Amino acid sequence: MAQQDPEREDRVREDRVKVKVLLFGQAREFVGVPTIDLELEVPATVDTAFAWLKSRHEPLRKMERSLLFAVNEEYADRGQVLADGDRIAILPPVSGGAGSDIFEITREPIDIPGLRARLLEGDSGAVVIFDGVARNNTKGRPTLFLEYEGYTEMALRMLEQIGCEARERWAINRMGIIHRLGRIEITESSVVIVVTSAHRGIAFEACRYAIDRLKKIVPIWKKEYFEDGEVWVEGEGDRSCAS
Repeated sequence: MAQQDPEREDRVREDRVKVKVLLFGQAREFVGVPTIDLELEVPATVDTAFAWLKSRHEPLRKMERSLLFAVNEEYADRGQVLADGDRIAILPPVSGGAGSDIFEITREPIDIPGLRARLLEGDSGAVVIFDGVARNNTKGRPTLFLEYEGYTEMALRMLEQIGCEARERWAINRMGIIHRLGRIEITESSVVIVVTSAHRGIAFEACRYAIDRLKKIVPIWKKEYFEDGEVWVEGEGDRSCAS
């Protein structure tokens, strides 16, 4: 019996990478499973992983142009090179059309009644609204005003991702998230989330999930201004002005 060459086996392993593909929404339904483990030849990219999937699941081609991709929980283009152990997420678009979900970044005051009206239709029996407002103190230290800065393009994509994730977990009807940038005066809204659904329970759960997730992944930063100085706020628990 011929002995295997350990060095040759190492070279073979170096020529391939193992990655995990996560599928959501309609993409998951087309493939039939939520995750797939792939072993790809290097240099492996998001595009080569998706090409493998398309070759075996033809319906994916129908939605190819509208798909988004993420690697290790960060959005990625199709040319991104993959490393061993990477996780690739295939994300379909949030439902569109009339009465669709709404994700916006603005520098103007947020019109909460207007957002509610844009999302609410006759098939909903519940509307849950989270209104994150600037408070006048931080741990007893008087706050004059807040200022928010954000990476707008990525923030919008992350808000859409939150919408996708919420729809995977709950049968909500519509979701709207608007985050304001720039100067926020005390009692003004910095972020508003509206969730509509047939019943109140899932609307409450999805709304709580959305604000907690927003604090963790959306690239928006807050600076607090005091009489004796200002400070950038760090940490997941402080990403939003309301806790």
